[in-house]
Amino acid sequence: MAMHDDDDDDEGPPGLPAGTPFYMTPAGQAALAEELRRLWYDERPKVVEVVSWAAGLGDRSENADYQYGKRRLREIDRRVRFIRKRLERVQVVDPAAQTKRGTVFFGATVTYAREDDREVTVTIVGVDEADSAAGRISWVSPIARALLGRQVGDEAKLRTPQGTESIEVVAIRYPDP
Repeated sequence: MAMHDDDDDDEGPPGLPAGTPFYMTPAGQAALAEELRRLWYDERPKVVEVVSWAAGLGDRSENADYQYGKRRLREIDRRVRFIRKRLERVQVVDPAAQTKRGTVFFGATVTYAREDDREVTVTIVGVDEADSAAGRISWVSPIARALLGRQVGDEAKLRTPQGTESIEVVAIRYPDP
């Protein structure tokens, strides 16, 4: 049986040992659960209906609706399996409940200064929530790993493709409880 990328989540987050938990914020878990609901209860039944209709038309080998529908069903089912497995293993961490707000932990929004004095602000989130364009970085990313456990004024070494860069934590924020 062929292995699919969606079945690899038993290995743990990339770059970490097997069995490492999948941390996620409450908003990230809710978004994943909503995607699962939408796929299973809204989109999949519509695609099944189209496939059934197209199958009744006869020659399936040249029926674009049938071919596309079957392919889309496989994609939906693969994503549904992935999300269900992920939600079974996720550990929800609410950053608003963080009591040690002077230290960078999961869920923190951190502003750091680079060597060229540019300031960058990122929020440390779960692997499935990361979106670098929106400033949300995975807690297993090199930047997050350099920042975790630091406090305002602390310096950290960040390995980049151009070499090692020194960064300094300027500010740490958490959502209000």
